[in-house]
Amino acid sequence: MIPVRGFEDQTVAVLGMGRSGLATARALEAGGTHVVVWDDTPQTRERAEAEGFACRDLRDPTAFEDVACLVVSPGIPHLYPQPNAAVAAALEAGVPVDNDIGLFFRSLATDDWDGFDRAPRVVAVTGSNGKSTTSALIDHVLRAAGRECQLAGNIGRGALDIDPPGDGGVVVLELSSYQTELARALTPDVAVFTNLTPDHLDRHAGMGGYFAAKRRLFAEGGPDRAVIGVDEIEGRYMAGQLAEGRADDRVIRVASGCKLTGPGWLVYARKGFLTEWRKGRQVASIDLRDIKGLPGAHNHQNACSAFGALRALGLGPREIETGLRSFEGLPHRSQLVGERGGVRFVNDSKATNVDAALQALRAFPRIRWVCGGLMKDGGLAGLHPALDHVAKAYVIGREPEVFARDLPGTEAVLCGDMATAVAQAAAEAEPGDVVLLAPAAASFDQYDNFEARGADFIAQVRAVLG
Repeated sequence: MIPVRGFEDQTVAVLGMGRSGLATARALEAGGTHVVVWDDTPQTRERAEAEGFACRDLRDPTAFEDVACLVVSPGIPHLYPQPNAAVAAALEAGVPVDNDIGLFFRSLATDDWDGFDRAPRVVAVTGSNGKSTTSALIDHVLRAAGRECQLAGNIGRGALDIDPPGDGGVVVLELSSYQTELARALTPDVAVFTNLTPDHLDRHAGMGGYFAAKRRLFAEGGPDRAVIGVDEIEGRYMAGQLAEGRADDRVIRVASGCKLTGPGWLVYARKGFLTEWRKGRQVASIDLRDIKGLPGAHNHQNACSAFGALRALGLGPREIETGLRSFEGLPHRSQLVGERGGVRFVNDSKATNVDAALQALRAFPRIRWVCGGLMKDGGLAGLHPALDHVAKAYVIGREPEVFARDLPGTEAVLCGDMATAVAQAAAEAEPGDVVLLAPAAASFDQYDNFEARGADFIAQVRAVLG
């Protein structure tokens, strides 16, 4: 646990008693803070009270008279589409609003660091797609190289729930836009921006607000090194804003599918090879094509982002390559579940938006595609360029016919449930095919979350494979 500093003998309110909220309350208490909590769900409040935390209805305008700060869990809106009632009450009372990431950065360094030979370092990873895999890759390679590392934030443990890092230790934080937009302190040593595609637009009042939330990690965080994906215009803009000139190697530009040129620090993947250039010359190359844990161009982009961050931490190219080759992938993200008769079964349940599903479809030449669910705004037009990879679609969800209508020229069967879709896809698959779950939709019409959907896919595949 990272005890929160700066609020000793003061009262801090915590809104939202999920995983991060409970960890935040414990860390505040460990730092000598008086903690009051609130959650709109009665059962969650009861769980917090069972741990000894005092509940206070923070929707009451008078609830903040003695409160120094309100700490808000990531899923709770504080501005758009409209503030939660408790946040609105805090703002009306003039109480500062923060989150666990802001508390983490203000509390991480301690007097013990004065005795370290090498100060601990923090790598923060954000972006629309690939940030979980990139974060996990950095953590995996560091551990494979014998370095102390902890993975936290939007993946793994809550940021305040980790152990204080030791001499030379590294903390890797995956940060969503919900976390970067509100944190009052953002000071990573290395910051990574993977890419930007439309998502969470209601929460950020449009694409500009979404990009601004991501950009805070770099503009306000002032990292020593910034690893920036420049495949989209937003990344190219941000790299230009951060660099003093083309040769400024504080910015590491990353791309997938095209060659980067110039005198700066560049990492790109092209035709399955990762290449590093620095000061106008090539310094490293890695063949990614046979690394099973990193299939497809989108994972090659993740590998480039991780490579850039690891090089910024001082690891050598061969050391990084060794770690990449032992990476098995994350659950629900291009996860190989099984194989039979030349047919592979891949779980990419995390592909909840069109862009993530597009990258998954492009990763394999011939696909039996399990798809569908709660469609997001904008439809499926963004998937059309990759539909030639789809031999047949097996559509799940409560309204599969609506999903199927937006797949022109693609043979689709309305399965409704996962068991039917997997059984039929497996029965019809031929050697060389990939039975791929990449829903391109949210899971909430049938499942609690994408993990539950992926777990159902895995269970049905195992039933088919025996």
